Parts: sequence; structure tokens; C-alpha cells
Amino acid sequence: MTQNSKSIWPPAEDTALFDIISREQQRQNTGIQLIASENFTSPAVLRATGSVLTNKYSEGYPGRRYYGGNWVIDEAEDLARERVKALFGADHANVQPHSGANANMAAYLALLDPGDKVMGLSLDHGGHLTHGSPVNFSGRLYDFVAYSLTASDERLDYNQIADTARRENPKLIIAGATAYPRIIDPAPLRSIADEVGALFLFDAAHIAGLIAGGVHPNPVPYADVVTFTTHKTLRGPRGACILCTQELAKDIDKAVFPGLQGGPLEHVIAAKAVAFFEANTAEFAQYAHQIVLNAAALGKALANEGLRLVSGGTDNHLLLVDLRTFDADLTGKVAQERLDSVGITTNKNTIPDDPRSPFVTSGLRLGTPAVTTQGMKESEMALIGELIGRTLRAGEDEAELAAVRQAVLELCDQFAPYRDL
Repeated sequence: MTQNSKSIWPPAEDTALFDIISREQQRQNTGIQLIASENFTSPAVLRATGSVLTNKYSEGYPGRRYYGGNWVIDEAEDLARERVKALFGADHANVQPHSGANANMAAYLALLDPGDKVMGLSLDHGGHLTHGSPVNFSGRLYDFVAYSLTASDERLDYNQIADTARRENPKLIIAGATAYPRIIDPAPLRSIADEVGALFLFDAAHIAGLIAGGVHPNPVPYADVVTFTTHKTLRGPRGACILCTQELAKDIDKAVFPGLQGGPLEHVIAAKAVAFFEANTAEFAQYAHQIVLNAAALGKALANEGLRLVSGGTDNHLLLVDLRTFDADLTGKVAQERLDSVGITTNKNTIPDDPRSPFVTSGLRLGTPAVTTQGMKESEMALIGELIGRTLRAGEDEAELAAVRQAVLELCDQFAPYRDL
């Protein structure tokens, strides 16, 4: 770099901010990351996210931009679109949504009018804020009717969903969840939608990587629209995508831009293209399979520690733990904080018909995407389950908590994701 080019940039170094980044990298390297909606991206995804593509304004779509100089950017976005269509077998893809909530909002904008009736899984039974929560735009703008899990086995009952749809006659039925540990079958939901004349949207935010890896059924052949995030099981950058039929392509694109968003984040879209490339490999299919194996192994270990699993187990990447039978006084909030203190990162979560508030909760949500990315397998899941049990039983025993923290450090030292970054 020449002296002239050096003079372009401020000479001061932002040590405060980059120290924070360094400490977060250390936290990720030295802790067990069990947030079901988190993962570690590859160095290639990180490289694309931090690329010069962040400098370009590109409102519009490839070949139809409102700014000049986008002929290179167009290639990157087209590559992302073609890759994700091939990955899921979709007619059309929009890779511009900044988040899963934005993707859902755009889909609603394309498919619905304010006040239209929509069916979605109840938030306190594992649904998402954008599936009709009254504090969210979805519940404020549309007339949502919730369906729930059965009390007996804490699973979806498609006959009950069909009964609700016949009674309510919704314009749109939404599938998908943020805290449901079982497979969601798109086929019966398509039949229900067809019977009542409803559109069908599948929110695959959590399970997109499992679908891409071939371990969960693909909703694309069944749904009118599929939305998903790219940063969970798909292991890409933070962002989202919408897949749809060719008939809905123009409406979806218009809803994203100019309907909802302005300039797309082309550096993130490029990173999505990298993630789609990585997901279309045999290695990723093996990874997706291992996520499910690890979740089952972790569930078995937690059950051995005396913890009750909602629905009795898991078919996917996440586990929902009901703490009440383990310790009636232990809340999800306290459990999360205690686990954080030893380097095990989880999140408090409501359980079906939870008597406690969402800020306190009676449950924990755990997931295996990140630890699977690190190379951990069933034997490590058994150890992690044991460490979780020890932590929750330890209470305020500082010596026991310190011993667990040391065990966590020793395990993570073998599987640090960004040791040489």
C-alpha cells in the first residue's frame, strides 16, 4: 500500500471496538454454544460478509437497478438466486430480506390485505412472533387464529389443525416454529389449505439446513411460499430468503422492494451465495445428519440427568426442556444465567401452557447446530448433558461451578471453531 493510499483512512485505531470483537471471539472459542438459532459460519462466509460489496448501493434487482455500476453486483445476486433455487428445487428466489421477520413481513404484504385471517402456531406452543403475536406487526395487522400442540403428547395434530381451518376459513395457513422439536410434515398442511381454499406458507427458518441436508422433508413442492433464515442450521450469514412459485414471483419481489426494504445488503447476499454453495455438498448432508444425531444424544443425556423433554425427545436440531419436574423453583431465567456462568450458552424458553412469563419461563431451549459444526459428536453430547445436570444441581456451590467451568474449557479447547482466525 502506498503512502498516499494510507492517508485516505483515519490514522487512529479503534482499539475499544476491536477489543470487544476479540473478546467475543474468545467467548465463542471457549464456551459451549447451545442456542438453537445460532451457528458458526465458515471463514469463506465471514470473508464475503466483510468484503467490498458492502460499499455498493443496488436498489432493485439484477438488470433492473436504480443506480449505475451494478453489473458485477448483479452477477453475485444472480449466483445466490440460482444456487438457492437449485438447492431447494424452487421456481423463484428472493435473497434480499435482511432477516426472517422481514421475509415473513414481505410474504404477508404480497399475499394478504390488512385484516385478513391467518392461522399460525401459538407463540407459547413454539410458534414465532411473526406468526400472530399481538405485540408484533403480524398480530396487529392481520386477524390471526392460533393452533396449538396437543396436551397429551405436545405435538401437532393435523386433524385438529384441519378442524380449526374448516371453522375459521383462513386466507393463509402458516407452518413452522421456533421451539418445536419434531418434524413438521408439509403434505397434510397442503391438503388442509387446499380443502379450505387457503394459501400455504412454510416458515423453515430453523430447519432450512436440515432440509438442504436431506434429513427433513422439503416443503417447497407443497407450499406457495417458503421463508427461511440463512444463519441457523444453514450455517450462513445473518439474513433470510424467500422461495415461491413462479406465479407469485412478481408479487414477492415487489413486496420486498420497494414494498418493505431499500438497498439490499449485497455483501450479505454474497455470503448467502457461499452458504448455498457449501450446503449443496455431501459434507453438508453428513453435517445435517449429525446435527440430528447429536440432538438425540444430548436429549438422552439430559433425560438421564432427570430433566423432562417436551414431547419426549427430538427429531431435529433442538430440545425443549421443562425444568419443573427437575426443580419446581428453578426458572428458565435462573437456569440460563447459571449455565452462562460456566460457559454453557442456552436460552430460557416458554414451554406449552407455561405458567410463568416469557421473561422468566419454566424451560430452556437447547440446540446442536454450533457444536456439530465444531466437530463434536455423540460422546461429547453425553458429556455436555452431564455438565448441564451438574450445573443445575450446583446452585450457589462456587467450587462445583468452577469445576464445571474447567471441564467446559478443556472440552472447548479440543474443538475451538476460530482458533486461527
